[in-house]
Amino acid sequence: MSSSMSSTSASSQLNKTLCSHYLSLPQGGLCQVTYVWIDGSGEGLRSKTRTMQSEPCDVEDVPEWIFDGSSTSQAESTKSDMLLVPVRMFRDPFALDPNKLVLCEVLKYDRKPADTNLRHACNKIMEKVKDFHPWFGMEQEYTLLGVDGHPYAWPTKGYPKPQGPYYCGVGADRAFGRDIVDCHYKACLYAGIKISGSNAEVMPSQWEFQVGPCEGIEIADHLWMARFLLHRVCEDFGVIATLDPKPMVGNWNGAGCHTNFSTETTRAEGGLEHIETAIEKLRLRHAEHIGVSDPHGGQDNQRRLTGFHETSKIHEFSAGVANRTASIRIPLQVDLDKRGYLEDRRPAANCDPYAVTAAIARTCLLVEEEEADILSDLEINELE
Repeated sequence: MSSSMSSTSASSQLNKTLCSHYLSLPQGGLCQVTYVWIDGSGEGLRSKTRTMQSEPCDVEDVPEWIFDGSSTSQAESTKSDMLLVPVRMFRDPFALDPNKLVLCEVLKYDRKPADTNLRHACNKIMEKVKDFHPWFGMEQEYTLLGVDGHPYAWPTKGYPKPQGPYYCGVGADRAFGRDIVDCHYKACLYAGIKISGSNAEVMPSQWEFQVGPCEGIEIADHLWMARFLLHRVCEDFGVIATLDPKPMVGNWNGAGCHTNFSTETTRAEGGLEHIETAIEKLRLRHAEHIGVSDPHGGQDNQRRLTGFHETSKIHEFSAGVANRTASIRIPLQVDLDKRGYLEDRRPAANCDPYAVTAAIARTCLLVEEEEADILSDLEINELE
């Protein structure tokens, strides 16, 4: 492999020792609270920080705030004030205790949900199905790039050795960027994110972390904040983490966000029967689930779900035991135990977890009348 590496950002070359001096200064009992939200792209994250007079004990202690939505593709300049409504609070692994990170929903000036605020609808669905105790686990794949857009540690000209030795690989010629992965893992643990693991993926410079199991809306909240931490850690190292579902054309794996799903009944004795019932429901609404598998109605995922590189074909639904080329995989141990969970392998790496988990819960757990009621409520709210 060539010694010529991808470029890193100018900011990463600043004096970090000097920076740490200022970051360690006492705060005099005050607290920095960083508000984090999803922007108008439905993929990007934004943040800004304010000072509070004391450490908030709960997210309810954090006030709403306003930002300029015309600068985040979320509003026109004539009605640009958007509201940040805190919904979940985490410890800040960058500024450290007592400072906080708060994930926010975005509302328009009239307090209606912003167009990319998919949490609002997801929360209504999760509230409706809460008695099923739905658990989710999401496997976030991503690829490290230099600021020039070239995969990190790949030769400037040409390609690394073919796929094979990189998945869960160890060694300087197989694992690229492990420092970033380890720092992100620790940052998530410090913040209180329910991260459950990480590993190197099939394509070189591609990695994965897992979040969950979480119940209901919690999974998407935690995954979005874990993404924010990933981008911030990469910023410190001067590289980029892309969630593009197929960052490199050719014989290289894409990047997904496999979503594991179970309920109290699927986890109980004889739960496999309920898993199979859920799979049949998912089969009937395959096109709908592809439509929410990325922020662009499935267009991004067309480059990934080709039937090759451990994927299913985008327009064909399939399911199987231990089958990584299926739309829905039943893990081998689940088949042996006759209970557990299913894995939806369709969502792309850049999916909105609110959209993905809401669709699964709606398809598998709601009857048509309940679904119609929720959709009606959402439409009424939009009209008011």
